[in-house]
Amino acid sequence: MKIGVLGAGTWGMALARMLANDDYEVMVWSALAAEIDELNETRVQKNLPYMVIPDAIVFTKDIEEVCSDKDIILSAVPSIFVRSTFEKAKDYIRDGQIIVDVAKGIEADTLFTMSQVISDVLNDGKHENVKIVALSGPTHAEEVARDMPTTIVSACKDEEAAKKVQDVFMNTCMRVYTNDDVLGVELCGAMKNVIALAAGISAGLGYGDNAKAAIITRGMVEITRLGLKMGANKDTFPGLAGIGDLIVTATSMHSRNNRCGMLIGQGVKPTEAVNQVGMVVEGINALPAAMKLIDKYQIEMPITAMVDAIVNERIDPKTAVNALMTRDKKNETNL
Repeated sequence: MKIGVLGAGTWGMALARMLANDDYEVMVWSALAAEIDELNETRVQKNLPYMVIPDAIVFTKDIEEVCSDKDIILSAVPSIFVRSTFEKAKDYIRDGQIIVDVAKGIEADTLFTMSQVISDVLNDGKHENVKIVALSGPTHAEEVARDMPTTIVSACKDEEAAKKVQDVFMNTCMRVYTNDDVLGVELCGAMKNVIALAAGISAGLGYGDNAKAAIITRGMVEITRLGLKMGANKDTFPGLAGIGDLIVTATSMHSRNNRCGMLIGQGVKPTEAVNQVGMVVEGINALPAAMKLIDKYQIEMPITAMVDAIVNERIDPKTAVNALMTRDKKNETNL
C-alpha cells in the first residue's frame, strides 16, 4: 500500500514514521523546499529530534508525485493552509481517492471544517467519489513518535472508508475507533484548542488544578452546546475526539495551545507567545471562526469569548477570570 503525506511537521512525520514501520510505502511532501532538503540530509524532524526517520520514507518537493498512484493521501498541513494545498494538489488526485485529514480547525471565512474545505476544493465534477476521513483524538506527536499507547477516531459517513483507515492506522501502539459523526469529531478537534488556551492562561496566572478542571469541564459544555446546535451527535462529545482530546490538549506541556496560553497568562503578548512556541498554535487560528459561530447560532460560550478578548488584547487575563467567576447564576445541567 502506498501512502502520500502532505506536510512534514511533527504530526505528519510521526504518522509517516509509524506507517513506514508498519511496512507501508510512504512519501512525504512539504511546501517548504528547505524543509525537504533538511529532512533528506539529516533524517531528523527538528521538533522531534529523538525520532528516527526510517530510511524507507521518501521525501519530495513535487506535489504531483506525492499525490499520484497512492492508496491513501494523508493531509497534515496546518488548517490555514489546507485550502491552498488542495488547490495545488487537486489536478493530481484521482476520483475515488481516500484522503485522511489530521488538521484541526475551522476556516474563518466559510466556517467549514477541514473535510468540508477539502470537499469544497474538490467539488469540480471530477472528484465525486473521493472519500474524506477525519482522523482525530488525544494524540500528541511527541508520544506517537515514541510508540506510546495512543487512541484515535476515524470519522467518515462512508463506513467502508472509515474502516479501511482504521485497518491501515491500527497497530499495537495505535488503537483506532470509527465514528460516522464527522462534524462532531472535527468540531471538537478545532474548539478544544481554544479551551486549551484558556487552561494555559489559567496556569500562567498561577491558578491550580481546581481552575483547570473547571475550564476543561465547562469548556466541554461550550463545545457540546455548539455541536448540538450544528447537528452533531451528542455521543461524540464524551468520546475520544471530544473530552479525550480536550483533556490531553489542556493538560500537557506537549500542547502548543497550552504552552501559548501559559505564556499569555504570565504577561507575554499573544503574538510574542506564538513566536516563543515556535510552531503553529491552532487555537489562535480557530478564534475568528469560533466567534462567528457564536454569533450565528446565538449561543453562550463565555470561556471561548474571553479567550478571544484576551488574545485580541481587549481585556487582561485577571479581569477576564473575574468576569467569568461573577457571571449570573446558572443551573449546571442546562445546555
